[in-house]
Amino acid sequence: MHNVTPLLARKEDREREESAWPFPGGLAGFASWWIALAIPFILYGSNTLFFFLYTWPFFLALLPVSVLVGIATSVLLRGHLLLTLLLTALSVICLFWLLFSLLTGW
Repeated sequence: MHNVTPLLARKEDREREESAWPFPGGLAGFASWWIALAIPFILYGSNTLFFFLYTWPFFLALLPVSVLVGIATSVLLRGHLLLTLLLTALSVICLFWLLFSLLTGW
């Protein structure tokens, strides 16, 4: 005898799994933003603080963008955590470095 499950029960299981995908991506985007913020300090030292003193709104604007990049990456990759972390960190660091380079005039 076979066990028959209704289609609606399967749909509810699928919706619960899909709703969990964006959260790790948002956390990955947030953590990547902090890592990207630390890189100029590591490369250029404490003088970077004076640069950020005048340009902080631009870099703060990248925070929601970073979280959205993480969420989009996580949803597109269907929750593959390691690949999501890698691609989100790479994308956010590139965005951060692009803005940093643009504002410093390099």
